[in-house]
Amino acid sequence: MTVTCLIRYTLDPSKRDAFESYAQNWLEIIPRCGGDLVGYFMPHEGTNDVAWALISFASLADYEAYRTRLKEDAEGSANFRYAEAERFILREERTFLRPVADRRAEASGGGAS
Repeated sequence: MTVTCLIRYTLDPSKRDAFESYAQNWLEIIPRCGGDLVGYFMPHEGTNDVAWALISFASLADYEAYRTRLKEDAEGSANFRYAEAERFILREERTFLRPVADRRAEASGGGAS
């Protein structure tokens, strides 16, 4: 079963540019380490201190293997250190989501032919 990790970041609003650089670094690192990166999303209008990332995996086991590779990746480790040094992330929360199955398609034999 595919799972998507939703990461919700609470940011220091005065350091959004630093967070955006951090997010841009992950655009290459995450796929290299095995994550299917849906994207990073920055505040545009309204709340100015919340950002999100969506990363999908074939399973939770694949997510765990990805986390191990990410920690061993030189650029990944450097990006984690950058975030710690600059302190632009005030809080980080992870939620794991699964897609809603379309029961109508299942009942009719899978949809389009």
